[in-house]
Amino acid sequence: MSKKVLIAGGGGFIGGHLAKSHLERGNQVVIADIKPLSEWYQLHEDAENISANMEEKDACFKVMEGCDEVYNLACNMGGMGFIENNRSLCMLSVLINTHMLMAAKEQGVKDYFYSSSACIYPDFKQTDAAVIALKEEDAYPAMPENGYGWEKLFSERLCKNFEEDFNFISKVYRFHNVYGPFGTWDGGREKAPAAMCRKVIECIDKGQLEMEIWGDGEQTRSFMYIDDCVTGIDKLMASDVTDPLNLGRSELVTINGLLDIVENIAGVKVKRNYNLDAPQGVRGRNSDNTMIKQKLGWEPEIDLVTGMEKTYHWIKEQYDRRKLGETVVQ
Repeated sequence: MSKKVLIAGGGGFIGGHLAKSHLERGNQVVIADIKPLSEWYQLHEDAENISANMEEKDACFKVMEGCDEVYNLACNMGGMGFIENNRSLCMLSVLINTHMLMAAKEQGVKDYFYSSSACIYPDFKQTDAAVIALKEEDAYPAMPENGYGWEKLFSERLCKNFEEDFNFISKVYRFHNVYGPFGTWDGGREKAPAAMCRKVIECIDKGQLEMEIWGDGEQTRSFMYIDDCVTGIDKLMASDVTDPLNLGRSELVTINGLLDIVENIAGVKVKRNYNLDAPQGVRGRNSDNTMIKQKLGWEPEIDLVTGMEKTYHWIKEQYDRRKLGETVVQ
């Protein structure tokens, strides 16, 4: 049966893909995002599209009217450079989840989803590039990333407290570095996969095969393609799991290895200049997928090479369009 679904932050990367998925299923979709419509990554004409500041309580109550399911993907965030230099802005996103939970409780929303982050995990468990994959239980004792990580962990606890105090159902994923088409690829908020693609494209365009790498390139991460992210959200919402779960690939790669993949896709080799003073985050981070496989019988499946190839060609198309003078969302 058709449902009325609210996707907060739906003008952004993950929210835009999730909205598309619900529209294809015939659901009535309300999309709310603080950005003007002209800056949304995907604008779905079949949805009710609203430009609203979800930090405001009245806005949350208004856009949520009559909704059966709510997906809270709204927050002020970006890549490591943005997160490390805008901690207060990231922390203020706590207002979004607070007011959305209040509205969902009052309006009897049946299912509520909150997008948390692997940044909630303690820094002291991520000091080695050969990192031991993070389990859900590693979140405590708490010492998350300053700013963004604390906001996400507090909001997780608020979801759990609503569940305990008000018999309220909420579901939480800790996202591990989602990437893919229709996401940020320039301007300072982009994450490593998009940044690598754009930098290589710029090198080729300028005829200067030389680029800057933040750190020594040996820091490690896992990256999950957007299609797996949407599939994972659907599987969680169809389950009875209410404790936070990791959602990420367990395929570990160094930043140098990520660039190797992009170079192979582009058919070039670039000289790497390492900036050891640039923001680089934790030394190593990976997702332990034992719990998601136990609870949902599934884990993200799309390998990094496949996802990066699709991402590179999409960013190359956007870059070429921008160069021709077209307006593109970046």
